[in-house]
Amino acid sequence: MATAAPEAAAAAPAGGGKKKLIMIIVIALVVVIVGAGAAVMLLKKKPKAEDGEDPEADAHAEHVEVAKPKPGTPPVYLPMEPFTVNLSDKDADRYAQVGITLEVTDQKTGDLLKAYMPAIRSGVIVVLSHKTAVDLLTTEGKAKLQREILAEAVRPLGYEVEPEEEAPAADEEAPKKKKKKKKAAQALPVTQVLFSQFIVQ
Repeated sequence: MATAAPEAAAAAPAGGGKKKLIMIIVIALVVVIVGAGAAVMLLKKKPKAEDGEDPEADAHAEHVEVAKPKPGTPPVYLPMEPFTVNLSDKDADRYAQVGITLEVTDQKTGDLLKAYMPAIRSGVIVVLSHKTAVDLLTTEGKAKLQREILAEAVRPLGYEVEPEEEAPAADEEAPKKKKKKKKAAQALPVTQVLFSQFIVQ
């Protein structure tokens, strides 16, 4: 009876060692299978990324391209303090009170223009002070003024807007000029100049 107990004790560790060995082999196989699966997945993704056909990359690229203002988004307006300027009429002292609001592409552009507002206001004052009452009372004169104010509004940001050439009067011959190549249309950060007040006295 004393000899049976040591035999049972010796058999127990031997059985436990086999279980440990089986568990280690199973874990090693799982690690190898997972590693092989990961390697296969990485190898499949690499060629697609190099060819530019990775659907995840395409989805990300589309998201970056769609980061433009959506249609139906309300416009961003930047109102300016009203201008009161003496006009260049020679026969009488005339002045104009003009309220201007700029329509801009987004709020970020509006904030940027606020930083340049002293330069923009100065340019607009110069433009207005060179006008006469007759220039400002016609529809064409107001439209021309809007284009000139637009040019002054975007100039501090590095944009150059060339003034439109006026058509010669019927009795005048058009001077012959060399044809200039038209520049490609540029997307300006200011989309519109609106008048909120317009008084000429």
